[in-house]
Amino acid sequence: MTSSSTSQVFSALAPYGWDEDWADAFAPYEPEGLLPGRVVRVDRGQCDIVTADGMLRADTAFVTPNDPMRVLCTGDWAVVEPAGNPRYVRTYLPRRTAFVRSTSSKRSEGQILAANVDHAIVAVSLAVELDLGRIERFLALAWESGAQPVVVLTKADLVPDAATLSHLVQDVETTAPGVPVLTVSALDGEGLDVLAAVASGGTTVLLGQSGAGKSTLANALIGEDMMAVQATRDADGKGRHTTTTRNLLALPGGGVLIDTPGLRGVGLWDAETGVAQVFAEIEELGRQCRFHDCAHESEPGCAVLAAIDSGELPERRLESYRKLIRENQRIVAKTDARLRAEIRKDWKKRGAQGKAAMEAKRGRWA
Repeated sequence: MTSSSTSQVFSALAPYGWDEDWADAFAPYEPEGLLPGRVVRVDRGQCDIVTADGMLRADTAFVTPNDPMRVLCTGDWAVVEPAGNPRYVRTYLPRRTAFVRSTSSKRSEGQILAANVDHAIVAVSLAVELDLGRIERFLALAWESGAQPVVVLTKADLVPDAATLSHLVQDVETTAPGVPVLTVSALDGEGLDVLAAVASGGTTVLLGQSGAGKSTLANALIGEDMMAVQATRDADGKGRHTTTTRNLLALPGGGVLIDTPGLRGVGLWDAETGVAQVFAEIEELGRQCRFHDCAHESEPGCAVLAAIDSGELPERRLESYRKLIRENQRIVAKTDARLRAEIRKDWKKRGAQGKAAMEAKRGRWA
C-alpha cells in the first residue's frame, strides 16, 4: 500500500475507529491488494462495509463457519476483495472485544451481538418498574466483553418528582457498582450532552429491551431521525421492535454507535468474570469468610451472610448472584466435561450433607 493510499485509508476510516494498531493487523493482507473496512450491517449472508472506496456490499460466504462465535458481526474490521461480482469478505481482523450472549437453542451456542466495542450502554426505561436483575445480567455480559458498561435511565421526564428519580438512581447505582449511571430525556434533552461525550470516545453499543428508548437515543446522538421509533404499549409500557438489525453509525461529535434490536432474552455465555465484577461487593465479602469455598448458605463464619444480617448487603443481591452463578455454570458445563464432573460431585456432596442433617434431626426427635 502506497503512502498516499495509506493516508486515504486513515482519512476515510478514522471516523469509524481505524488506528495504527488496526493498520498493523491488516498489514499482512496489503500485498494481495485487499481492502480494509468496517462492517456496518450484516443481513442474510450479505454485509455493508465502509471502506476508503466508499460503502461496499459484500458476500460473507468465506466467513460463515459452523462455529457461530466466528461469524462476521457488526463492528468487525473486514478484509474485502477489491473487485468481483459478487465480491467477498475474505476474513476479519482479530477482535479486541466482543459482546456475547447465549442463544435460546438447546445447543447452548454463543451469539455475538457486536464486536470491537469500547462502551456498552444499557438503556433502561423509567416508564416501567425497574428490573434490577435484568440490569445485572446486561452488566455481567458487558463486563465480560471487555467494554466499559454505562447504565442510561431513559424517559426521565416521565418520573413524577425529583425525590422519586433520586431514589430510582440510587437503586440502580447499588445494583451497578463501579458503573456510571446517567439519567436522560430525549424529549427535553436532559443528559444527552453527557451521553454524547461518552459515546464520542470510541465504539459504543446500545443495548436494552424493546421500549427502552434505544432508537430515540440513537436519533438524538446522531442528530437526525435515522432510526424508526414506535410508541410503547399503554397496557404494560413495553415497546415494539423498531430496530431489526444491528447497525453501525458514525456520530457527528466523534465515535461510532451500534444500535441493536430489543433483547427479550439475555442469557449468560461463559461470563464468570463479568458476574464477579457486577457483584464485586459479594466477591470481596467472600474473601473474608472462614472457609475459602464458602457457598454463603449456612456455613459458620460467613461474612456474606453476616452482611445480610446487618443490613449492609441486600438479600436480593445475594439471590441474584447465586442465580447468575448457577446459570453460568450450567452453560459452561455443557461444553466443559471437567466442570460437569465437578458440579455433579458438588451436588452429591450437598445431597449427602442434607441427608445427614435430616437423619440427625430424626435421631433427636426419636
